[in-house]
Amino acid sequence: MTQPIVLKHGAKGQAIVQLQKALNAHGAKLVPDGDFGDETEKAVRAYQLKVGLVVDGRAGEKTLLALAGADCRRLLHNSHLLAAAKRLGVELAAIYAVNEVESAGAGFLANGKPKVLFERHVMHQRLSLVRNEDDDSAALLAHADQLAATYPALVNRKPGGYAGGVAEHVRLAQARLIDALAADESASWGAFQIMGYHATRLGYASVAEFVDLMHRSEGDQFEAFVRFIEADPALLKALKAKKWADFARRYNGPAFARNLYDVKLDRAYKRHADCGCGGQKVAA
Repeated sequence: MTQPIVLKHGAKGQAIVQLQKALNAHGAKLVPDGDFGDETEKAVRAYQLKVGLVVDGRAGEKTLLALAGADCRRLLHNSHLLAAAKRLGVELAAIYAVNEVESAGAGFLANGKPKVLFERHVMHQRLSLVRNEDDDSAALLAHADQLAATYPALVNRKPGGYAGGVAEHVRLAQARLIDALAADESASWGAFQIMGYHATRLGYASVAEFVDLMHRSEGDQFEAFVRFIEADPALLKALKAKKWADFARRYNGPAFARNLYDVKLDRAYKRHADCGCGGQKVAA
């Protein structure tokens, strides 16, 4: 998968010249020298604040699209992060850090659908789940295993089978033909990849309501992420204390160190705190 373009402090080249010219068209007064230095970062932050985007000082896909005139209404806004910091009672810089590292960058695909990742092993678990008093646990498990034998890419005791991108929606649609509720529960949704089976635990009326909101905006996707943190006192405690390894372990699972999530969180926090944009403590 191609990584999204992110222009940041220290970068040089023609792409920076174009960025500086675009910022100047929106009121900045930069010398278009192709050097992403302090002044360019300040101009990026000022523009992001002006249009309501997350103020991180980096010109990623969303900032570049906004500069080009794209509609930003479905995107995550800086006001969402400010509200979350106050609601959770943590430093704004910490919220910036978890948004930067834990989000998938953007919550929507190019075709406008929310990012999803369908988990075939979770589908097997949800199909095997006893939901009603008269359910036969052994029969449900046997049925799930039978489906796994017939549709191993959709129902399986083992994870895997990922297709990525738009193709994940194809897998999800196929799984819905087997069991729509179990399928939606078995996908992780949006920028923060919250599993559908968490929906009612997080206060949504139903999985269907959760899925509808994941289609609506990145702000709604971020709300699910905030609820996920609120629902886990240990996770919230780790975030407040900035114990990044503990936070990453609880959010990403035991393999967090393989992707250096804790290191990335620490670096992102320090960058946002040092710039003075998110370092203050926000009252609960």
